[in-house]
Amino acid sequence: NSGVVCLLRPLLLDVVPSIRQTTALALGRLADYDMEMAEAIVKAGILPQLICSLPEENRYYKKTAAFVLRAIAKHSPQLAQAVVQCGALEMLVICLEDFDPGVKEGASWALGYIARHSPELSQAVVDAGAVPLLVLCIQEPEIAVKRIAASTLSDISKHSPELAQTVVDAGAIAYLAQMIPNPDAKVKRQVLSALSQIAKHSVDLAELVVEAEIFPVVLTCLKDSDEYVKKNGATLIREIAKHTPELSQFIVNSGGVAAVVDCIGSCRGTVRLPGIMTLGYVAAHSEDLSMAVIVSKGIPPLCASLIEEHEDHIKAAAAWALGQIGRHTAEHARHVAVANALPTLLDIFVDTHSSEDLKMKASRFKALKNILQKCTYLPALEPLLHEAPPTIMKHIIGQFSKVLPHDSKARRLFVTTGGLKKVQEIQAEPGSLLQEYINTINNCYPEEIIR
Repeated sequence: NSGVVCLLRPLLLDVVPSIRQTTALALGRLADYDMEMAEAIVKAGILPQLICSLPEENRYYKKTAAFVLRAIAKHSPQLAQAVVQCGALEMLVICLEDFDPGVKEGASWALGYIARHSPELSQAVVDAGAVPLLVLCIQEPEIAVKRIAASTLSDISKHSPELAQTVVDAGAIAYLAQMIPNPDAKVKRQVLSALSQIAKHSVDLAELVVEAEIFPVVLTCLKDSDEYVKKNGATLIREIAKHTPELSQFIVNSGGVAAVVDCIGSCRGTVRLPGIMTLGYVAAHSEDLSMAVIVSKGIPPLCASLIEEHEDHIKAAAAWALGQIGRHTAEHARHVAVANALPTLLDIFVDTHSSEDLKMKASRFKALKNILQKCTYLPALEPLLHEAPPTIMKHIIGQFSKVLPHDSKARRLFVTTGGLKKVQEIQAEPGSLLQEYINTINNCYPEEIIR
């Protein structure tokens, strides 16, 4: 408000290097504070002055100039575009080749903040020739340079298969894979994130990541003391598992499912989410893979997540995953039913506090329905008769109408537990599917019992 930005501008061209550097630092701190300040600095025409003499400047100025560019670019795609338009990318790429690690780190960081906003800005970073130099940076001995360069490669890869392919073509996967066992947690986070962003786009890219021999070493990340390493490790496994049954089978064979199950059981909150999704993706592919999840004791932690978690989207994911496990055969559905998942799923559906998305996942979008349509384990279905709303009731009654005509023991139990009485209370529309189911059940018993 006091017009400081305009007073600082001429000092960027001062003959004394320390004044130029301190001025840039002041501008960087102002820009970092909020979007309005950053916009004011751009409007004052400071960016061209900041970078015009960058290649000749000393390393301290270069680091500070990269900080200013990062501080402006981070706020919005429009401000990042303004940084690109003033010719900053070329200067930043030159800084990636600097002998000083701090200059490389600052340049990588600024490029990452530009690339993360959109595919177009990411493409601009690629076109400026940054990717091969970033791949060299992840091979540097300095931990900070490795970390920021891996983060920037992640930001470039995330937008599209083409951008991820550019990173792959520069040879990044092999170097990233070698860094997974790095003792520094922050490096591991960024490396796992970068590999996830590459693997997520297509089967081919996921296979390239797997071929870099990330298994079984990536499974150790699921036991890491750092929550983000755990989460990013599980995310990487999820992005591989989702593509094909073959990739999921490879994860199972590597002991990946058992490791993910342990991970879900040992953590809470959003850290659980990618692991939950992984089990759902693996189970969705085939009966055998779903059974592999069951054998690895995947159902209990998913049921626990339904009960323990407060965030609706995590409950929704757990409901979806249980639906994927139980939808294949009566045997699969029985395993889910025996774990007492059905009453919990039903409670979520009828709970007025559940979000629409969660209700959709837990019921209409098939979790409960998928399991009920396969489940012939009547002891688990019977308690639901007394609580289920009409939309769910028809699926439960449908399963009873399939089993009771062929099982005399189940018919006797159905009377003594009050199930048959409950069926008589249901008001079904004449000629509806539900009425047909009820008639089939009633036909299993003599008239006087029905009465």
